[in-house]
Amino acid sequence: MVKQLQQTLRDSAIARWAVLILVASMMFFAYMFVDILSPLASLLNETLGWDQGVFGTYAAGEYLLNVFGFLILAGIILDKMGVRFTGLLSASLMVVGATIKYIGVSEWFDANHITWLNSWWTSMPGSAKLAMFGFMIFGCGAEMAGTTVSKILAKWFKGKEMALAMGLEMAIARLGVFAAMWLAPMISMRYAVDGVNSVTAPLLFASLLLVIGLINFLVFTVMDYRFDMQLVEAGEMTAEHDPEDEFHVSDLGKIFSSRMFWIIALLCVLYYSAIFPFQRFATNFLEETLNISNAEAAGLFKWFPILAMVLTPFLGAFIDYRGKGASMMLLGAVIMIACHCVFAFVLPAYPSKTLALVTILILGVSFSLVPASMWPSVPKIIDEKVLGSAYCLIFWVQNVGLCLVPLLIGKLRVATNGYLVPMIVFASFGVLAFILSLALKVEDRRKGYGLELPNKK
Repeated sequence: MVKQLQQTLRDSAIARWAVLILVASMMFFAYMFVDILSPLASLLNETLGWDQGVFGTYAAGEYLLNVFGFLILAGIILDKMGVRFTGLLSASLMVVGATIKYIGVSEWFDANHITWLNSWWTSMPGSAKLAMFGFMIFGCGAEMAGTTVSKILAKWFKGKEMALAMGLEMAIARLGVFAAMWLAPMISMRYAVDGVNSVTAPLLFASLLLVIGLINFLVFTVMDYRFDMQLVEAGEMTAEHDPEDEFHVSDLGKIFSSRMFWIIALLCVLYYSAIFPFQRFATNFLEETLNISNAEAAGLFKWFPILAMVLTPFLGAFIDYRGKGASMMLLGAVIMIACHCVFAFVLPAYPSKTLALVTILILGVSFSLVPASMWPSVPKIIDEKVLGSAYCLIFWVQNVGLCLVPLLIGKLRVATNGYLVPMIVFASFGVLAFILSLALKVEDRRKGYGLELPNKK
């Protein structure tokens, strides 16, 4: 038995890290696509008539279908059908959604004057409506992919460098934000027509990368199938009764009845609601606050994920060998509060590019501390049989916030004609996240889930 176990792909460092690269590259392309239009908000207003309210509504579209139940269904599909089927489905949805979104902002759409899209919901341009619809479909695939990748890494790195692997995956994915902020303005200017920068060229580039991500996942499915066959030979699972097929919808009760699940889920939605919606508006915030160009503002904010990208793997390794996951979540919330307070009160009074860059980099530290410790904590509190559903339910709660917060921020921007109130809202989310991270530490100490203990066995 031991000899057979040593021969599985999971025990091969090359194989399991190859799996990480394949699935992380898919998430890199997904993160890049999410923010490819964020640095071009001003250009969208000039060329397509998307004001800040329209842009906020469009951004909320990524999460809309997930909020209305798709992510719950995605969790059931993941635990019922397994990571290979679910991953291919999610990658395909991202490609389809990206295609529709590209059509929405393309010259083809504009040239054909598809007027019926303008005949209802007149406050939203037709291009924004179609792009938002494509973003909804993409969002279903992207969130399903995120939960699938988490389960893949939990499976392939079980008893090994799980937190490090999840940290590296998050670091690679967040590099996509840097790439979007850096490349979108460059590609837009490179393919300008008659002196007007292009919106479609960066979007087409990011869409083609999603196709490469789909191909990468196809390669992973071959490796994962072989791994399952080795587990059958080793006696860890049987061909007739794969553990993933033993899931029942009634098992969801184990998740809903877990107090720790709800603490982590609410901590997740509050924390990410102060991060991802902020990314959508950050370039425009820096433009207005520092009185700089769109390209220069995007150039500043592109450094946001860099410290997160660098630190997250090291923090993951620290958790694997030393623990302290709950403490890291607490510290990350404190740092986020401080950064948004600087954006709200200090930067407008002292509009310094250096201060802005330092604050952006420090916010990146927070963005490494919380996710690096949060996601490896979930397998410690949830049964492996329903782990996919647990991740999807956490993402579902998160998506409620990520759907509503861009709408709220867009409306506040229009109502107040400034960023003071939106930044105070982001800081308030951090305060609530801090309270929940305290509750998490207390509950872990009472019940002994081991969130402060190392993962490495």
